[in-house]
Amino acid sequence: METKVVWNGEMKFTGTTPSNFNIVMDSTPDHGGGNEGPRPMELILVALGGCTGMDVISILNKMKEKVEHFEMKITAERAQEHPKVYTKVHIEYIFKGENLNEANIKKAIDLSQTKYCSVSAMLRNTAEVTYSYKIL
Repeated sequence: METKVVWNGEMKFTGTTPSNFNIVMDSTPDHGGGNEGPRPMELILVALGGCTGMDVISILNKMKEKVEHFEMKITAERAQEHPKVYTKVHIEYIFKGENLNEANIKKAIDLSQTKYCSVSAMLRNTAEVTYSYKIL
């Protein structure tokens, strides 16, 4: 796998993914940027949500669960000193659907967190990753 990241001046960079999608990253004006894109550390949390979310939906689809709405709220804390890694991450999984089976929801989340989600696995090297869920 290979990606390319190009500097666009000031603190703005464009990353091109191996699947050929572009992501613009930038910093705040007080750090020399123009606030024209997300920060790299923000993208890690977005990647976490995408990774575990795709796992959970895939597993629930195989279980024939009828999920109508699904979202995650991810909160995180960072170390005070550089390199300011994430030290705590919490994922709240929120589901809405027709007669959702709570045991299947829990199993899908557990499988994602303990077996499938590579982003969670990497984050656990520096952070305590916890999660909760609710069914609306």
